[in-house]
Amino acid sequence: MGKQPTDHPTIATMYDFDKTLSTKDMQEFTFIPKVKMNPSDFWKGANKLTKENKMDGILAYMYQMIFKAKSEHVPIKRGAFVDLGKDVEFYQGVETWFDRITTYGKMLDIDIEHYIISSGLREIIEGTRIYSKFKEVFACEYFYDENDVAVWPKNVVNYTTKTQFVFRINKGVLDISDDNSLNKYTPDENRPVPFRNMIYIGDGLTDVPCMKLVKVNGGYSIAVYQEKQKAEDLIRDGRVNFIAKADYQENSELDTFVRDIISKMAMEDNLKRRSEEQYKESKQT
Repeated sequence: MGKQPTDHPTIATMYDFDKTLSTKDMQEFTFIPKVKMNPSDFWKGANKLTKENKMDGILAYMYQMIFKAKSEHVPIKRGAFVDLGKDVEFYQGVETWFDRITTYGKMLDIDIEHYIISSGLREIIEGTRIYSKFKEVFACEYFYDENDVAVWPKNVVNYTTKTQFVFRINKGVLDISDDNSLNKYTPDENRPVPFRNMIYIGDGLTDVPCMKLVKVNGGYSIAVYQEKQKAEDLIRDGRVNFIAKADYQENSELDTFVRDIISKMAMEDNLKRRSEEQYKESKQT
């Protein structure tokens, strides 16, 4: 069911994780050093698996994690992966960002929901200091046996399947085992978060399908960067609305963009509601 007309409108802010919120890939903070590798060699190994076996790249890195951990006697229990999250480092301002943006929305009678859509590991994200800020985290995850040991990929989020989670948020179908509701026709007015009320924040080419989907349907996409050149390619090619340095501090360029977008969305939603009310009144006279 969609929101009732008297409810506050909802804006969904959706984020990639690695190098969008965290300063580097989440595996590089603790896991890769634990298996006695450097990041370059770890990712080269995963890419080699991908090419030699015509394998999905995300499945390749998940296999590589298990294989390398076993070879170095590193625990692969769920709790051990979650524990890795405590060492993840974020860009400046990230840890206060979500509360600030949510509070700004409340000032405008807007409900802000934060989501992660990541090809990284959900378990590691769960262990981070910001996990509680998200309504849902869509990410890769292992299946664990009766001893809580990882034995198989349970969920895989690659660069193109990321888009399904935008539709799930749009329709309010957050249970990823529920495909029937996701594929069922739902009129736009009954969808909890219309595309025009979506903001997607990512860092590069792997986010392009989601960025483009949100942008062409009336929402806003922002590419954050450490190196500006890659982000400039995205805006030049019309894949994003804005680019900004990965600085989440108050009054940064990114902060200003997002607050301005929320203000615009709030104003447009208010005008739309007023127009609908006048239309209904005109039919009653």
